[in-house]
Amino acid sequence: MIQSPLNYTGGKYKLLPQILPLFPKDINCFVDLFCGGCNVGINVCAKKYVYNDSCEPLINLYSVMQTLDSASFIEKIETVIKRYGLSDVKLYGYDFYNCNSSDGLGVYNRDKYMKLRADFNALKERNVDYYVMLYVLIVYAFNNQIRFNRNGEFNLPPGKRDFNQKMHSKVENFIELLQNQNATFIHSDFREIEIDKLTDKDFVYVDPPYLITCAAYNEQGGWSEVDEEDLLQKLDDLSQRGIKFALSNVLESKGRENVLLRKWIESRPNYKMVDLNYSYNNANYQRQNKEQKTREILVVNY
Repeated sequence: MIQSPLNYTGGKYKLLPQILPLFPKDINCFVDLFCGGCNVGINVCAKKYVYNDSCEPLINLYSVMQTLDSASFIEKIETVIKRYGLSDVKLYGYDFYNCNSSDGLGVYNRDKYMKLRADFNALKERNVDYYVMLYVLIVYAFNNQIRFNRNGEFNLPPGKRDFNQKMHSKVENFIELLQNQNATFIHSDFREIEIDKLTDKDFVYVDPPYLITCAAYNEQGGWSEVDEEDLLQKLDDLSQRGIKFALSNVLESKGRENVLLRKWIESRPNYKMVDLNYSYNNANYQRQNKEQKTREILVVNY
């Protein structure tokens, strides 16, 4: 299994052993409607791939990874790290920065990170260097997450980690596998993705923002009941065309239930729901409710 170098909240890497065996065995085109960290698609065997996400900087970052070999991309990352004097524990260790693994590197990196963030947000040209700087920001940001404000500015505070050996390996492995895929990256609203050219040999995977949870990508009201209803209708349209899909979602969380989703599943006996054994209790937005279980599911129409 290859793990994404992007720590997307709700990423499916730990669920892959449960999810992948449920996918069709012979896939022509794998369509990832909300690709996020690409943990699923990068580990699926298909003839071609379409990755879509509504976050344009994310899609453009992947496009850079698709065209720049891993050694060059990593070299550019390390150039940015040196330029801003950010920590590099794989070379010097924590003691060098008067830090430890438990407390992390946030205190040491704060001023340097804020300078990098300000310079990044001031850039006008969206070239390769822009997206390399974006990736460095993500690596050094709080929980390695991606968040832009309404003005399009990256606005996360510094986090505890840096571009350590584990992250270095993730980037290297991910880029090398990505460049072996026949992949297309699209920045689009899911409603605009055309399905009329898909066939029964293609497969659509759907991992949308969850209606009843809060994360960096939907904390500003980025996913509504209207979005949920439109997505469920899109899945019905796929099914009517004989196109297989799998939907990842959360049915219950923190005492809340996705009633829309439950009623949709109950009214479609030809769809199958599979409970997945995993909890996001370690995620920051769940820490205050560890005692309340999250019920994550996969819905398939085959």
